[in-house]
Amino acid sequence: MSAPRYLLDTNILSDLVRHPQGIVARKIAAVGEAAVCTSIIVAAELRFGAAKRGSARLSHQVHAILSAIEVLPLDMPADITYAQLRWALEQSGRPIGPNDMLIAAQALAHECVLVTANVGEFSRITDLQLTNWLTVLDEPPPDTSATTSTG
Repeated sequence: MSAPRYLLDTNILSDLVRHPQGIVARKIAAVGEAAVCTSIIVAAELRFGAAKRGSARLSHQVHAILSAIEVLPLDMPADITYAQLRWALEQSGRPIGPNDMLIAAQALAHECVLVTANVGEFSRITDLQLTNWLTVLDEPPPDTSATTSTG
């Protein structure tokens, strides 16, 4: 069994943009940069957000982050996965947003764990592995072995 790959959602990379040394950066370091990727859909959403704000600094930060991680193109077999996923969600009467559906299809097609703070929406998708790196509960416990006692 190979190590998991993690596809980072927009809200996770947005947190990394805002907090370059924060929890997301620590999680990436823990799993290894090679185990992390994102979707071209996420990249487009991040670039749109930066353009909408009209901030050259924000656009530069987004570009730097997207240049540092693998951005998966939307290609086969994600199209087949998308079609099946969309049909199943529409049949259940519980569809999700169109960009989120594409991101989920990509994560499923590439057998990635989707890292998102939007667990409520994505949890409607059976077989999609989810984790939220922004929750404290997902944080490893602090290392207390280095504490010393004075006495």
